[in-house]
Amino acid sequence: MLEIKNIHKTFNIGTINEKKALNGVTLYLNEGDFVTVIGGNGAGKSTMLNAVAGVWPIDSGSIIIDGNDVTGLPEHKRAPYLGRVFQDPMNGTTATMEIQENLALAARRGQRRTLRWGITKSEKARYRTLLKSLDLGLEDRMSSKVGLLSGGQRQAVTLLMATLKKPKLLLLDEHTAALDPKTAAKVLELSDKVIAENNLTAMMVTHNMRDAIVHGNRLVMMNEGQIILDIKGEEKKKLSVEDLLQKFEEVSGEEFTSDKALLG
Repeated sequence: MLEIKNIHKTFNIGTINEKKALNGVTLYLNEGDFVTVIGGNGAGKSTMLNAVAGVWPIDSGSIIIDGNDVTGLPEHKRAPYLGRVFQDPMNGTTATMEIQENLALAARRGQRRTLRWGITKSEKARYRTLLKSLDLGLEDRMSSKVGLLSGGQRQAVTLLMATLKKPKLLLLDEHTAALDPKTAAKVLELSDKVIAENNLTAMMVTHNMRDAIVHGNRLVMMNEGQIILDIKGEEKKKLSVEDLLQKFEEVSGEEFTSDKALLG
């Protein structure tokens, strides 16, 4: 479903701030894979995800989604293939619009606009059912403005919006980093549920080692713009944080020093 082939990305080329963010990254995701991506600050996690999303062009290499080469496509032209949930709960939704209006926008993505009633009765019924599945009481607040929701509620709505039209690939960009631990656990639980029920292919960037181990069927670790570990199957199920730290040190020859990841 996703082929990342030998991609490179360097920022601020030729200046004192030159930074090689991706250094020959190659990664293949099969349909239904749920891959968690872990690494310290500056490892290249978000840069890789943003490269897939088309936020910026890569210097070399190729990115193929479901057999379609999207390497040269700008961000908006990749949108039909992708669903995305951002780190900031304020992104991904329109605060001044109602919950049901945000869902309707997501449902109409890629369609031509016409003069007709904004949201039909059947659509409202569908949205109510979807919101009820979140178990957050939002099905009774469909006319509430999204800006009035808590961060966790907003991320849950964004998750629904990102998967309303089944994307080829779901990108979760540290989507629980700004939430308190209890709310983050709830949003991760919802993420697991939505991904499993829709058989989605997903990539989740996280700083939290425990979350990276517990969620998904595959774990990728990055360091200095390269993938240094790719763990799946039974090996991943048996992993502990201590095992992961040891593997990192064996492969990279250095200690993992991200306090945020360790404490998480």
